[in-house]
Order: sequence, then C-alpha cells, then structure tokens
Amino acid sequence: MDIKTAFNSISQKVEESLKPQGFVKQKISGSENEMVSLFTSDSNAYSVVYFIDKQHMVIRHCAMTDDGPDNDWKVLATWMFDPETDTQKEADSIANDFVDNCSSTSAIKRIKTTKKKRKKDSDEGNADPLFLAKRFVAFFPELKDEIKNEEDCYYPFRGVTFAKASIVPKVQNYLRISTKKDTEKLAGLLNTQYDNGDFDTRSIITIVILNNIPDEKREEVNEFLSEDLLKASKAALKYKGKKVKPEKPKKKKKTMAQRLEAQQNK
Repeated sequence: MDIKTAFNSISQKVEESLKPQGFVKQKISGSENEMVSLFTSDSNAYSVVYFIDKQHMVIRHCAMTDDGPDNDWKVLATWMFDPETDTQKEADSIANDFVDNCSSTSAIKRIKTTKKKRKKDSDEGNADPLFLAKRFVAFFPELKDEIKNEEDCYYPFRGVTFAKASIVPKVQNYLRISTKKDTEKLAGLLNTQYDNGDFDTRSIITIVILNNIPDEKREEVNEFLSEDLLKASKAALKYKGKKVKPEKPKKKKKTMAQRLEAQQNK
C-alpha cells in the first residue's frame, strides 16, 4: 500500500476525532525520514509520525507553549507499518488505536490536567500585552490596523514598544478632552485588564500608560482606579522620567511551520 495514502488515511481519522476537542491541524512539512501531521489546541498538541527508516507509525502528545509545542513528546502508541506488505486493513487498525489514544476517557483527563497545569504555571493572569492592545480598539478603532501590522512584522508581540508608540499618545489625547464619564470608561478598561493581566501587562498599564497620563487628569483618573491598581500606580510613579531597561529587540515573526521545521532540523 502506498505509504502516503496510508499515512493520510490515519491522520485524517485522528483529525476527525480531535476536532470536537478544539484541535486544529497545522500546516507543517516533515523531513527526508519522517512524515508528520500536527494537531494543536491552546494547551496541548498531538502528532502522528511515520519514521520511514524504521517503518514505525507513532502517535505522541506534548503540552503547548506560547511559541508552539514544548517538544517534550510522550509516545502513546507505536505500530509497525510496511508499505510493501501491509494494506488498508492494517492502516485502519492503526487509525482506530490512535483515535482511542486521543479520545478515550484517559485521554480527555490528560488534556484537562495539562490545561490546569498551564493555568497554574502562568503569571498573575493570562491576558498578555497583545490582548491588552486589542481591548483599546473599542476606544481607538485605528489601532486595529496598527496591531495587525505589528503582528505581521514581529514575533512575539512587542508590548512595551507598541504601547509607547501607539497607545500612550492616543490615551493622552483622549483624556485631554474626555468628560468624567469617558475617563471612568477608560479607567474601567485598565482595572479589568490589570486584574486579568500577566506580569508584563500589569507593568505596561502602570509604568507605561498611567505614568504618561496628563498631569491635569491624574486625580480624575485615580478616582476611578481599583484599589489594587491605584496602589500599583502610585508605586510605579518612582519610575516616571527614569530610564527603564529597554525591551529586548524582537525577531521578525516566523510562521508555526517555520518554527517547527527549525526544531526538527536541530
């Protein structure tokens, strides 16, 4: 049986079983000795791999990070498949076993455990600087194109750089002409994102945004800040006007496929 046909048949059945769990098939290429299909969710990854030299068909699992699979792969099942002698019947048997390995009760439990671990290991919250930037689009619609341009050109998202260049000037202009109700709305956004944000997001809110609000509006803004954010904002004032360690230059963004290919070629 043609190995490509067998591999595609197995991968397709795995994909169909993973879709209801929120997994998406990624576009990646294998290597001279490997055929690979990758399926990812926000916290987990599965891959089906055929090692040509060993004639091994494998399904494996690992956790996801913000940069892709963490590559700490755990092999869940391995089957021999010889394209010279094996048929669709053997391919179906492998597919059924692989499906069981990623959709059984124990598999679902594994997924939930990984999600809980990732949440526990995260910073104060799970909202990152990109999420924060997108929340400001409701106030400044023109930010949508600026965010897209930043995402297209750099990976990871340059939160501090973007906030300084694109968010701070807009917030300053907004506050200079805002009514008290407008100020309350903006403060509400900052309160919510500070509560839900990770460490980087909180620092951007306090040191970058709040430290640069117009002086004549500071008291009015403070009036609507939450107790936690007001306390953090006052502590951050000691950094106002001082040079803080600059954000490390970010490399231009690579696609998921490019990152995975680089890892495979190591």
